[in-house]
Amino acid sequence: MTGTSPRRGERDVDITVYGATGFVGALVARHLARAAPEGTRIALAGRSEEKLTAVRKELGERARDWPLFVADAADRPALEKMAGAAHVVVTTVGPYAEYGRDLVGVCAQAGTDYVDLCGEALFVRESIDAHHGTAASTGARIVHACGFDSIPSDINVHLLHEKAGADGGGELTDTTAVLTAVSGGVSGGTIDSVRRQIDLMKKDRKARRLAADPYTLSPDRASEPELGRQNDLFTARASKAGTPLRGVLAPFFMAPFNTRIVRRSAALRGHAYGSRFRYREAMRLGPPLLSPLVAAAVTGVVGGLVAGLTLPPTRRLLDKVLPDPGEGPSASTREKGHFTLDTFAVTTTGARYAARFKAQGDPGYQATAVMLGESALALVLDRDALPEADGGVLTPATALGDALVGRLRATGMTIEARAL
Repeated sequence: MTGTSPRRGERDVDITVYGATGFVGALVARHLARAAPEGTRIALAGRSEEKLTAVRKELGERARDWPLFVADAADRPALEKMAGAAHVVVTTVGPYAEYGRDLVGVCAQAGTDYVDLCGEALFVRESIDAHHGTAASTGARIVHACGFDSIPSDINVHLLHEKAGADGGGELTDTTAVLTAVSGGVSGGTIDSVRRQIDLMKKDRKARRLAADPYTLSPDRASEPELGRQNDLFTARASKAGTPLRGVLAPFFMAPFNTRIVRRSAALRGHAYGSRFRYREAMRLGPPLLSPLVAAAVTGVVGGLVAGLTLPPTRRLLDKVLPDPGEGPSASTREKGHFTLDTFAVTTTGARYAARFKAQGDPGYQATAVMLGESALALVLDRDALPEADGGVLTPATALGDALVGRLRATGMTIEARAL
């Protein structure tokens, strides 16, 4: 690393969890209290010292002396103090377009690494435009999308690229990720992020144009390959989509965001995945015989939800039944949740590969808290194993790569790639 970010030991704490009094923030703090190696210096941050003190107490003896930072998302001096004291800031305070702008900026300026759960493509685009250059100059790694969105998607393609390269199997071409199994609750934070992006697109023509562009997050739009239409919400027979699966694939709600993160990874690596690399995502639901009906139902639900949140009368109704930000499932539901993402690729030599990312725990809560916490630990403890980068607004694959893979495997997650 060639930036000027300080090394471990030169700041008061290693990791600060911002939003620690929120639902997911508390889960991240709990994971770090359990999994961080002895001697890792961790702080909790949020708007209320009283609530922070209560969270720290619930974490047990290991967290007894963890420092507390009181900082409102709109209080820039407090954010500067918090960022300047840490090597890494982990933030779960969203929607990020409303509460995250200043924090990204102060971390970029302070040379402080940053990770979040953002699933908002327009906010990430804004972050790139405003802070990539500053972060590159200070050595700060600004890493959005370090949860269920979009670590499994990004890491699976990263492993396929490595595996095909090691085999001499050629470059990646058509690549399809399929959510083949999932169980868990609906994230109130994700729903709120969708609401905010819909609101922005309704009043801003440029935002609508950016949201529709498959290369929204590209570092250089003009350098992207022209590969024809790329449909990020599609329905197709699994066999026609280049997978060995049976049945019909349905749209995956977070595909429009995940695909753009993966395409940014490809571009940041100088299009090393391949000049004909095409990426999309879908989900498989139900037994193969019933999958056409299930796929049609899911398509209708996804389209209906977006339309319902767009129109004022139906939005008021949906707002009453959809979960609010900060709400989450019970501990039992979180523990019983799980997901499996299988990614299939064809290379320029005709070889076929598959990658699997499988985890126990509710995807948007339990598993996400582990992924976010381990991302922060990788930035602090695995500096020599991180991908080469001078800092900037990066992606999980380009900022964390194999260091994160090793950490997540150690937590019990299955992450692997193989030739078919």
